[in-house]
Amino acid sequence: MKKILVSSLLLSSVVFAHTPVMYCFDNGDKTITCEGGFSDGSSGAGTKFSVKQNNKTILEGKLTEASDFTFKKPTGNYTAIFDAGKGHVVEVKSDKIVE
Repeated sequence: MKKILVSSLLLSSVVFAHTPVMYCFDNGDKTITCEGGFSDGSSGAGTKFSVKQNNKTILEGKLTEASDFTFKKPTGNYTAIFDAGKGHVVEVKSDKIVE
């Protein structure tokens, strides 16, 4: 029983160690930059990135080698999406993006 508990604790820490994270900010020049990666410090380079507005994808790409993506700020509400696969998606709504 003790082995199962220890194994469970170790596995749960591995599961949580690779949580996707993304932060977006307004550059003040009509562009937005989003930086993505994982909670264990690993890079998000090459990860799918998109911007949706009114449930339609208006921009798609991948994070650069620096784990970021800069795009022209859309007019109105939109959502930036970091998509590292099933269960590893982060969405940042435009009202949460600050300068």
